[in-house]
Amino acid sequence: MKNYRIGIEAQRLFRKKKHGMDIVALETIRSLTTHFPDCTYVVFVKRDVDAQILPPMPNLEVVVTGAQPYPIWEQWTLPRLCKKHRVDLLHATSNTAPLFSPVPLVVTVHDIIYLEKNPLMGGSAYQRFGNLYRAWNVPRVMRKAAKIITVSDYEKDRMDAYFKMPATQSKIVRVYNGVGAHFRPIAHDAIPKSWLQNKQLPEQFMLFLGNTDPKKNLDNVLRAMKILHHNQQLLMPLVMPDFGKEALAQLLKQLNALELLPHIHLTGYLPNAELPYLYNLAALFLYPSRRESFGIPPLEAMACGTPVISSNTSSMPEIGGDAALYVTPENPQTIADAIVEILKNKELQAELVKKGLERAALFTWRHTAEGVYDCYQEVLK
Repeated sequence: MKNYRIGIEAQRLFRKKKHGMDIVALETIRSLTTHFPDCTYVVFVKRDVDAQILPPMPNLEVVVTGAQPYPIWEQWTLPRLCKKHRVDLLHATSNTAPLFSPVPLVVTVHDIIYLEKNPLMGGSAYQRFGNLYRAWNVPRVMRKAAKIITVSDYEKDRMDAYFKMPATQSKIVRVYNGVGAHFRPIAHDAIPKSWLQNKQLPEQFMLFLGNTDPKKNLDNVLRAMKILHHNQQLLMPLVMPDFGKEALAQLLKQLNALELLPHIHLTGYLPNAELPYLYNLAALFLYPSRRESFGIPPLEAMACGTPVISSNTSSMPEIGGDAALYVTPENPQTIADAIVEILKNKELQAELVKKGLERAALFTWRHTAEGVYDCYQEVLK
């Protein structure tokens, strides 16, 4: 497959605060341009502050547009950009896509959570609007796309069950996400002192990555901490990046758990490049999410040699294998018990660290790019 021009929608890639789908798009683009240089990759992105995130490559063109509301940019501007820049295929990377693409369409549908529940339930107003747009867009896009990429066998099964039409089911391909090479064990004295002074982290701590989305299960993590605090088993504080003080105080008040406030340390948003420091310093990583299509953070923690507590639901056992301690996400007592078990059992810690390093090594962005490139080949052959 040579000389094709592959359009890649990555409209939010330049924003300062990048999250899961942005990181997947970024790492996939980097790996495609490096390992499959026979094509030219034309990345469509909206103007924002982090324009240097994509280094110049001879087979990479970056098309930057002005700010527009998400649906207008995607449904109106993006198809015209595809025509203008003469792409042979468009890959939409973040669940939704233009309904009238002028070229064959590949779309990555990370999950269909917004189709399985009321899209207006839970989360912030921004999250509810995004879910409503996805619920409108994704079923229509699934019918029009030439290939549909999803990120786990679990999510593929969910899609097969939801979209019962064989014509749609036959287009769905599973391509696992990867783990960045910068996620690795780092000695404490190799972490920049200026960074440590700035973050003022506790000497020992547990780590939780989450946000206001109910699926991240922060409420039951806090209930588990409340149990530990009540039983005098809360051995160390919890560190939480990217969460606001007001939102935390409000949630603790709702849970009648304001006594936990001194035991929670907020760092503010951390760029992806700094997360390995946090994983390496943590005594354990908590990820008892209610529902994930893949879940990159547990693998990142494993790659850094940090023991992981995860959920026994959705895709998480598929991705984590035997390298995590699994809990029932709706049962705070199981979360509390797992925390105590890891912190008090050195042999279990060592076993989880060893298995975690081995497990994380199986997931690379090169493997992701290979799966994505194979999809492009099938569509363009």
